Amino acid sequence: MPFKYLEDIATADVAFEAWGKTLEEMFVSAADATMNTMVTDLDTIDAKEVRKFRLESYAIDMLLFELLQELIFFKDAQNLLLRVPRVEVQGEEGRFTLSAEAYGEEINPEKHDLIVDVKAVTLHRYRVEKTPLGWECTVILDV
Repeated sequence: MPFKYLEDIATADVAFEAWGKTLEEMFVSAADATMNTMVTDLDTIDAKEVRKFRLESYAIDMLLFELLQELIFFKDAQNLLLRVPRVEVQGEEGRFTLSAEAYGEEINPEKHDLIVDVKAVTLHRYRVEKTPLGWECTVILDV
């Protein structure tokens, strides 16, 4: 599991760190951490629905922000729990794009052990950075 939850960062919210050897791996880890905040077992989310994303941002950190917000949007607007198994990030400073295909299914409380309802990604202590081992981020979710 390439993410861990942080207990001492936010008292009323959920915080996590996610990482990966590549930028794309870190994005996938952060997406899983966001979904795992809502559902106990990610393996209970079956690939019954597919959604394609093409997101743009002026900065890498905000591109991750947009991806996580997109997952929350689909949960709220279409009642979908989505997993993101792979992303592709392209661009250079000032213009980045992300392409991804997410899969999932409608929320079913009898099947999905729901934990909390994530409302949004916050910018409080939000961080994305390249490290000697790859990429890592810190994210706080408003629940």
